Amino acid sequence: MTYDSNNVFAKILRGEIPCNKIYEDEHVLAFKDIRPQAKVHALVIPKGAYLSAQDFGENASVEEIAAMQRTISKLARELGVAETGYRLIANSGAHGHQEVAHYHVHILGGQPMGKMVNLP
Repeated sequence: MTYDSNNVFAKILRGEIPCNKIYEDEHVLAFKDIRPQAKVHALVIPKGAYLSAQDFGENASVEEIAAMQRTISKLARELGVAETGYRLIANSGAHGHQEVAHYHVHILGGQPMGKMVNLP
């Protein structure tokens, strides 16, 4: 998988596709998922062109990494799931079923999330 500058998140970052923004700073954009999988479902994406969690971890600056984590914690509190719990999902690569080739983290909560993985 290679970074595609025309992926949906790159287009959102450029303002070509609207989003329901809930937070933004110089390194991060967060918005509500258009197809929520839980009562609370937000996406947090770095503004840099990072392909995956692996790419982000290896190449992002300390400031970008800190901004992602702080945003996730801030949003969990603001979205009302910090106390009851929430799930973070960052699919990476083909086996991780990553659908958009831009690193992103899902925050899901507002309800019991069930088992982490349903194996056959």
